[in-house]
Amino acid sequence: MLRKLLLADSAAGAIILGNNARGKTSLLEAVCFLLRLQSPRTARTGPLVSHGKQSFGIRGELPGQIRRILWAPDAPDLRVNGEPRKDQRSYLADSYPVVWMGNDDLSLVQAGADARRKYMDFLGSQWHPGYRLALFSYRRALKTRNYLLKHRHRDKLQLDAYTRQLALHGTELRNLRAHLLALLAPHIALAYRNIGGRQEQVSIAYRASEEGDLYERLCASMDRDIRYGQTQNGPHRDDLDITLNGRNAAQFASEGQQRTTAISMKLAQSSLLTEETGHTPIHLIDDVFGELDPTRRIAFLQSLPADAQSLITTTHLDWLHDAPCPLPAFRLEDGALAPL
Repeated sequence: MLRKLLLADSAAGAIILGNNARGKTSLLEAVCFLLRLQSPRTARTGPLVSHGKQSFGIRGELPGQIRRILWAPDAPDLRVNGEPRKDQRSYLADSYPVVWMGNDDLSLVQAGADARRKYMDFLGSQWHPGYRLALFSYRRALKTRNYLLKHRHRDKLQLDAYTRQLALHGTELRNLRAHLLALLAPHIALAYRNIGGRQEQVSIAYRASEEGDLYERLCASMDRDIRYGQTQNGPHRDDLDITLNGRNAAQFASEGQQRTTAISMKLAQSSLLTEETGHTPIHLIDDVFGELDPTRRIAFLQSLPADAQSLITTTHLDWLHDAPCPLPAFRLEDGALAPL
């Protein structure tokens, strides 16, 4: 359980030192949820609640804003400057953008498509007001369609109605994702050059699970979907193609190149959100420096926007010897912060 945490005179952010399992990641996760109503590690709010509890609360003071969440599954209480916000969309309308960086970001290159879809959706939901709505509508239609597919005595007209809804929202979501990645690609290429220090060409492209009209594809695969009891095609199965010098980065890039690519994808989120929203994101950086060599650490820190607030967690400060960081440092222990 984290107590009240105060970071005085930390407009630029802070370094938070602590051993493993002391709550460093939970602290960053709380900040992320306060600002975006999303956790970087789970799509469900259940795991965010302390064991034996039914709800949780978060309160944070930011420039010009005091945000407070009392989260219960059925009726979350969302307030900004003491005024209630009627729904999640209105709560997020004037919130700060966020970039999350963690030591598992390598999964963006090495792991399956799920990590890359989460990357797109976390960014997209902050980038475009219609993205979050399209994503929510698509997921709701997908859940209902899958429910109908599993039932032997399914209503064919109802199934077709939700197939049309799924195709409508899925097509919108795919178009938004493709547009987002077209905007993002040059930011990734620039960040890679700054971090890697080499003239290598990294590129990223959106890849739909199947080409063609989505409604027609869903209808053509209806028998297969009924057999499996779930929808086999759509944006929930789409992926990104990440290449380095024209070759698949997961198969042919070295681990150092893969890690540079993953960091570049996160830094690109930052520069794109700044460009598109006019606000520099808050950077939540969870224990990444132990995996970087000194050259990449220095380049990474130098690539962070000068006007960004960055909260950096770490288990040790040895990396500061070769990558000086001007942020104040605190130790987190027993749910409380103390200056070093």
